[in-house]
Amino acid sequence: MVFYSTRSREHTAAAAEAVLKGIAPDGGLYTPLSFETMQVDISALLSMSAVDISAEVIGKILGDFSQEEMRALIEAAYAGKFETDDLTPLEKVGDDFVLELFRGPTSAFKDVALSVLPRLITAAREKLGVDDEIVILTATSGDTGKAALEGFHDVPGTKIIVFYPDGGVSDVQKAQMVTQAGDNVGVCAVRGNFDDAQTGVKNIFADDEQNHWAAGLGARLSSANSINIGRLAPQVAYYFKAYCDLVLRAEIRLGDPVNFVVPTGNFGDILAGEFARRMGLPVAKLVCASNANNVLTDFINTGVYDRRRKFYRTASPSMDILVSSNLERYLFLASGGDFGLVSNLMAELREKGVYTAPEAVMETMRAVFSAGCADDRAALDAIGRVWNEYGYLMDTHTAVGWAVMEHFKAREDNGWVNVLLSTASPYKFSRDVLSAVSDAEPESGFGAMDMLRNVTGVAVPDGLASLRDREPRFLDCVDKDAMLDYVKRQLAR
Repeated sequence: MVFYSTRSREHTAAAAEAVLKGIAPDGGLYTPLSFETMQVDISALLSMSAVDISAEVIGKILGDFSQEEMRALIEAAYAGKFETDDLTPLEKVGDDFVLELFRGPTSAFKDVALSVLPRLITAAREKLGVDDEIVILTATSGDTGKAALEGFHDVPGTKIIVFYPDGGVSDVQKAQMVTQAGDNVGVCAVRGNFDDAQTGVKNIFADDEQNHWAAGLGARLSSANSINIGRLAPQVAYYFKAYCDLVLRAEIRLGDPVNFVVPTGNFGDILAGEFARRMGLPVAKLVCASNANNVLTDFINTGVYDRRRKFYRTASPSMDILVSSNLERYLFLASGGDFGLVSNLMAELREKGVYTAPEAVMETMRAVFSAGCADDRAALDAIGRVWNEYGYLMDTHTAVGWAVMEHFKAREDNGWVNVLLSTASPYKFSRDVLSAVSDAEPESGFGAMDMLRNVTGVAVPDGLASLRDREPRFLDCVDKDAMLDYVKRQLAR
């Protein structure tokens, strides 16, 4: 399997190299040009466990690894870490289904991929005979950071530094990151929003590509964000797992298409659904759900991507994003691998803050994708209604998806089953979730956690319940323009 930079045919990589690098030398994202060799026999998956499905699907994407290598890697990645061997349970709520992706160690969907990525990077490092320390640089809007820290802490041959927007994550998300154990981990707040942190990380990669300072420190830079194909690949598997669950429960027949509704800000989780579709999964629609930062909704509906807009801090902070990195991969695929087009559009976004995609690309996109948005009021209303009607408790991000799903069903119901991807435990956003189901007014996020448990009876995940007793280890905060110097200082120690 060959992966191409989205911006130039000159930069290609096999799977191990793509995983280890994270991002192409020209700033593009490694992406397959063809899915012909990646087709999945869904009927064969029906008798497989969740781990076996993951190994099969990820192995199709990352062809450098043998079936035996991938099976052992996946089993070791997930063993004992998730609340259930099912990994990603599918729950029926009313007439629809919720795919619970938050049953891992940090109670967020990022665990599914970030339990696997450290082992992929270690295996790639060995396969390529690399001796340098692999330094993982990650920007987070809340959940990626903790999941990456948990996955990489004390992994030999690696170091990880996570940047998060100061004041832009929930109390619980911040506590998860700043109390992280491990001798190879670092966490730093950035004075700015997630886009500032993400741009800063990309600029660090670009500076190293030009000046080669990391090698002088015995290091190689890589990423745990979904710009890394090794992070995206494990996310594809749970689409197939959800489909198999529907068939096995006789909710659908094998071959029936399904709608997947995905709350997303960086376009990674929904792009995994597009990968699954191109690998043979029967998908009717991929419904992109945005919060008030609805740049993706506007793009899908108009073809104009414009980040020159007001940035909102919302009750769903992991989606507070105006520059959606993985959309670049989709533009590459929808244009048939037009490197020049993608390079030009990304240059326009960088220099002008806006671009317009060709109508042919948008026609391709709209044939599969639908889009909608929901603000905080609509999301909190959805949490309250779903709890009162079905006794099911959602977090704020999943609630954005639920509200958009309701609009989708009212506007363009195609008659197929709907699966909503649930991205986090409601206890990661206890204060806002509590306000949706109760009149209680707690003084802190942890106070809200206690009250929410008392009001609903829903158990608090162990990893979140123990947070209040941990002392912060990381209190650093830098300006967005100081991130490069910060990384150099950390590596020089």
